[in-house]
Amino acid sequence: MFIKVTRSGPRRYVQLVEAYRDTGGHPKQRTVATLGRLDQMDTQLESVITGLLRLSGRAAPVPPITFESARALGDTWALTELWNELGFSRLRRVFARTRHAIDVEALLRVMVFNRLCDPDSKLGVLSWLQTVSLPGCTVEAIEHQHLLRAMDALVEHQDAVEAVISALVRPLLDQDLAVVFYDLTTIRSEGLSQQPGEVRHFGMAKEGLIARQFLLGVVQTAEGIPLYHQVFDGNTAEVTTLKPVIERVIRRFPVKRVIAVADRGLLSTDNLAELQAIRLPGGEPLEFIL
Repeated sequence: MFIKVTRSGPRRYVQLVEAYRDTGGHPKQRTVATLGRLDQMDTQLESVITGLLRLSGRAAPVPPITFESARALGDTWALTELWNELGFSRLRRVFARTRHAIDVEALLRVMVFNRLCDPDSKLGVLSWLQTVSLPGCTVEAIEHQHLLRAMDALVEHQDAVEAVISALVRPLLDQDLAVVFYDLTTIRSEGLSQQPGEVRHFGMAKEGLIARQFLLGVVQTAEGIPLYHQVFDGNTAEVTTLKPVIERVIRRFPVKRVIAVADRGLLSTDNLAELQAIRLPGGEPLEFIL
């Protein structure tokens, strides 16, 4: 027996046909059963074939097995909830008024989460995205150039971004902001390319050698909450960074009293007079422990 498709007018029918020979030995065919119209059997054809195989005692074909990589969700889901709860999703408004066609807030969120979960380079972020599921992001559509353009947008709108983050962080701070810490570190950079507005310059690295580098200054609370950061040219003297950082913190946060505790790396006779001229919003001067 075999399956045969016959035509009657514009319609085609599926029939179960048996081949045999008549008494004279001539080959003949007879229809055992008409299974139905071919155009109506799209959803039934597999079950018909399986049933026929079962009747004939043959095993039905095993459907193909596909394998997909599992993606991590727990840490990225928790971070997404924390991101939204703290209000960092408001950064979307900062970039909504810009010329950027990419979702800058989502790309920044991706890079922040990577830094917390599995720190890597921008190219490494793309590899990491293949292993995670990120709520609210189509990770398959993210390209290396998107991450770089998001960083450009972050620099272009740094003041607006910092204003939003300062407003979000302020409720988490001690109202008196009694203690803050400020420190600098050098970050070495390889390569000889020159970019507009270059901050990489040769200077004394923390390893005690001359290297191409830039300086990163960070201000944080006693509890470890970062308040402010600034990037300085690699050949900047540390003592010249303290005054602009203090002034920025005073303007941005509810500081009622400032006691500068510093070593000779940050305080010198040259900048001491400049620091003494700084006044808090209430008119009080800075205090020093040298």
